[in-house]
Amino acid sequence: MTAHLAWSPALGRPDLLAPATADALRAWAAADPRVAEQVMVAEIDPALADTAALTAAYALPLDASANCVVVAGRRGGEERVAACVVLATTRADVNNAVRRVLDVRKASFLPTDRAVEGSAMEYGGITPIGLPSGWRVLVDARVAVAGDVVVGSGVRHSKIELPGELLAAMPGAELVEALAIG
Repeated sequence: MTAHLAWSPALGRPDLLAPATADALRAWAAADPRVAEQVMVAEIDPALADTAALTAAYALPLDASANCVVVAGRRGGEERVAACVVLATTRADVNNAVRRVLDVRKASFLPTDRAVEGSAMEYGGITPIGLPSGWRVLVDARVAVAGDVVVGSGVRHSKIELPGELLAAMPGAELVEALAIG
């Protein structure tokens, strides 16, 4: 049996968002009125926050989900951190595309504890919306043309849904061709 998601405007439900995500959405909506109308949030069972469990439990197509993974590398003693947003049917090309975009010799996933602490978001709910200003947000070009996508909300007990093209137009987002493989 599958459950149903009750979507509502995200700005009206800050209780379902990480504080940084709610703040970022408010600021983004002030600059782009589409945000208030098109960014939705739904409460979920936090045990189902991981993509595979979520799509199965709520009968969501896997290609309508986008994952946000945090990657880091070093150049000249400086750490460069980026959140990579890719469709759930793909995976971030950390060893090639991400490494080249960050201009580092080697890139790897940021350890979970550092990603959680640095983002001020919960593991399994990290979203590109509301990340620290020093982190780059790289969005695979396929996300922009995917229609509506489901991403984290900063917490495990909800998910955000928004048009991929709107996500790609988020302030600070960088659209990258072939950021993902698969």
